[in-house]
Amino acid sequence: MNMSFRYDSRRMPVMARNMVATGQPLAAQAGLDMLKRGGNAIDAAIAAAATLTVVEPTANGLGSDAFAQIWHQGELHGLNASGRSPRRLSRSSFPDGKVPQLGWDPVTVPGAVSAWSHLSRRFGLLPFSSLMEPAIAYAREGFPVSPQAAAGWARAAARYRDFPEWQRVFAPEGRTPHAGDCFTNPDQAGTIERIAASNGNDFYHGELARRMAEISARDGGYLDFQDLDEHQPLETTPLSVSIGDAEVHELPPNGQGLAALVAMGILDRLDLNKEEPDHPLTLHLQMEAMKIGFEDAFRIISDPDLLTEDPQSVLTAEALEQRAARISRTDVIQTIFPWPQWNSTVYLATADEEGNAVSFIQSNFEGFGSGVVIDGTGIAMQNRGSGFHPDPDHPGTIAGGVRPFHTIIPGFVTRDGTAEMPFGIMGGPMQAQGHLQFISRCLLSGQNPQEAMDAPRWRLFEGKRVEVEPGTNPATIEGLSDLGHDVIMADSRTVRFGGGQAIQRLDGAWIGASDSRRDGQAVGF
Repeated sequence: MNMSFRYDSRRMPVMARNMVATGQPLAAQAGLDMLKRGGNAIDAAIAAAATLTVVEPTANGLGSDAFAQIWHQGELHGLNASGRSPRRLSRSSFPDGKVPQLGWDPVTVPGAVSAWSHLSRRFGLLPFSSLMEPAIAYAREGFPVSPQAAAGWARAAARYRDFPEWQRVFAPEGRTPHAGDCFTNPDQAGTIERIAASNGNDFYHGELARRMAEISARDGGYLDFQDLDEHQPLETTPLSVSIGDAEVHELPPNGQGLAALVAMGILDRLDLNKEEPDHPLTLHLQMEAMKIGFEDAFRIISDPDLLTEDPQSVLTAEALEQRAARISRTDVIQTIFPWPQWNSTVYLATADEEGNAVSFIQSNFEGFGSGVVIDGTGIAMQNRGSGFHPDPDHPGTIAGGVRPFHTIIPGFVTRDGTAEMPFGIMGGPMQAQGHLQFISRCLLSGQNPQEAMDAPRWRLFEGKRVEVEPGTNPATIEGLSDLGHDVIMADSRTVRFGGGQAIQRLDGAWIGASDSRRDGQAVGF
């Protein structure tokens, strides 16, 4: 592994036998505490995920969905804990094909809590109630708000100004917390205590589910008790492509991991090893491969039960060769995005000395989500219904009882039949792009995960526009422009370009990386 650091870095990688990397330091420590108590990587991931709903509510919450890839005792498992839309939802209510972003209309069944309880039962060592202890303590006793969270919280105050319960819970006394302010959420503490005592069952089948259904009925929402009571997470088999001597795995639809895999499979056929990772031709080929990956993803992705095309069909050697042949080294493909571009998600990775590892992602979709907060519970409901495709003929169009398109994707790398690296880059449609860039640097250019995380990124927009981060070499920008890209330099290095975590295998240990675009850290022992 190359231990050079060619980019301006604010962090060094962390090396240890047990590792947790999250976007918020308190959550990372919560996961580490479970490992020190004798738990495994799965226990650590659950504790960190639950804690993140408290300490980073600007990007996830109890009303979130979640996806995970889990390496446990020599086998890779996938979990899709995204919820379905309410059965009573109908396209006829949205004649323009667009579900509103706020209010009850975009609310789908929250799946994150079901991910925690399922993973604990299936793979965990510690009692489920123990895993909830850090989250409960921070909600009841308070925690100092981190800088990124404070900034997102302040932006949210205007977005959710017409939601009185959101204002009561998250902006008490008329203001949101500043960085360093201690924030408590007693309603949320009580809810997590109910989740802990019932192994998550109360959230879907008990008093918490009845409360969500009651508030939905009061406010004219579509969600009812049956929608919650029928929810189950899906165990699923990850999709994969080969990159060099490693395998990269993403979950199948309804997440956008397919886009990243198609792009990676194309790149593996373009002989990029001869080029520097920041050479304009290298980035050009990445961008063009990503556009083709998006084309396939936007056409195919829908609820797993409604797919009209087998995702594996675009990952065959023949299909990837055909797509690679479409890429020009002198011309640029146009980009089209049919879904909103948003950047609020949390990602975490964990690994233990027994070789277990978890790649876990959780999100409200847009900030705090829909703005709906269930009275007296602190549950902020996601707005994943905004991910339905606007085309009425698309399999992912608006419908009741189905899972909409999801941006959130946990990545995983294996090598020689063992776990190599759980990784993820958060940020709406930036996620697949971030996965491609990060994996290209790690697996094709030999960069260590912290160096690859520190590198400046690019982000595609409509048409031929591509935005690049400060730190991008001027010669690279000039070269991309000469190739036909409409290059825009961003004002600053921000989470608009994603925020990631990764943990890569070392000889007898792990190396953890955490993105300085977020508040988090990698920690280990």
